[in-house]
Amino acid sequence: MSSSVQKDCVAMILKFLEDHNFKETAHTLERESGLFFNLEYFEGLALKGEWNEAEKYISGFTKLEDNKLSTKIYFEMRKQKYLETLDKHEYGKAVKILNNDLKVFAQQNSEWYKEMVLLITVDDFRKHASLSKYGDTRSARASILREIKKAIEENPVFLGKFRVLALDSLRMSNLQI
Repeated sequence: MSSSVQKDCVAMILKFLEDHNFKETAHTLERESGLFFNLEYFEGLALKGEWNEAEKYISGFTKLEDNKLSTKIYFEMRKQKYLETLDKHEYGKAVKILNNDLKVFAQQNSEWYKEMVLLITVDDFRKHASLSKYGDTRSARASILREIKKAIEENPVFLGKFRVLALDSLRMSNLQI
């Protein structure tokens, strides 16, 4: 099957799934096919602080090591997840995030990683000079989302994958398999 026919088929299936309120299935198909990225869905996950789900979704389109913009996307999501965990004083979980999610970035910037480790010892990480403007979680998410969104929009791996919800009905009716 040609890639354009495959893309049209996936688009039709996505339209059907959304029309029939199978939203999670639609997002799974988007992620598994890697053909259509739903920025609005991703933004919703980020604004709700669902960082694991946001990372799972984006992993269908790009990997950490694909390019510098992809690395930035993963870095910002994981850093925000870490800071939110610290803000809730969930230090055991924060240590796991450091070791499992953020350690990969230590190779590129060991000083930054050491600073992140030291934040566990502080009652309020906002007292750290570089995080003094962090504010509340909601505004921090909105701020970091702007950075992530910019990296997504500039990232060549997302070229042609942004989800257009309205499908050309003529194109759909002329689809031949």
